[in-house]
Amino acid sequence: MTLTFNGEEVETTETGYLVNLEDWNEDLARELAAVEGIELTERHWDVLNYLREEYMDNNQSQPNTRTIVKAMSDAWGESIDQKVLYDLFPLDPSKQGGKIAGLPESRRKGGY
Repeated sequence: MTLTFNGEEVETTETGYLVNLEDWNEDLARELAAVEGIELTERHWDVLNYLREEYMDNNQSQPNTRTIVKAMSDAWGESIDQKVLYDLFPLDPSKQGGKIAGLPESRRKGGY
């Protein structure tokens, strides 16, 4: 499949994940988020940047929601729960967030 963005074709999987990690940029992230019905806020960007850093700098790690809760609690200086992340990414913070962050589709099963 392809997504037309800024007059160019961007290759995606059948489920909408980018095929080439190098195609990702912040403008494309906004477009991917819009397709998901999400308008990105600063907190969304914190999660997206965390997911990208974990993938790029930590042996292609794709953290689960529980790990993201811990990381964002530390980053935001407050104790949060899963609901906060699901308010940002209603379908699944790790998977929907990963899609918008331009990461490959996680093959991890649901749960922790």
